[in-house]
Amino acid sequence: MDNRRILIVEDDVLIGMMLVDMFDALDLPEPAQATTNEEALAIIAGEPIAGALVDINLGDEKGWPVADALAAKEIPFAFTSGGGDVIPPAHAHRKLVTKPFRISDIETTLAGFFAE
Repeated sequence: MDNRRILIVEDDVLIGMMLVDMFDALDLPEPAQATTNEEALAIIAGEPIAGALVDINLGDEKGWPVADALAAKEIPFAFTSGGGDVIPPAHAHRKLVTKPFRISDIETTLAGFFAE
């Protein structure tokens, strides 16, 4: 298995599909995908991942439990958001990638994960 597998936590199916296309264009392995905190936490517990992109707003819930689980396992991640969200102090140093996504922003963010 490629050690560069990334987890995408995104509740909007179309945005998730767009991100998968960006990963393909960047010649990266197909990412693991979750649309809820519960799904993401199961993936984090069950398979190795090299990093994650975590949408702050997942329907009626926030992505904070996923961020906490990633931080506890020292897995690099960045938040994604359409804007206007406040990141909790414990994660204030994390990168925020805003929507709409540009492939250059995704590439730079992921390159940062692999450099760590």
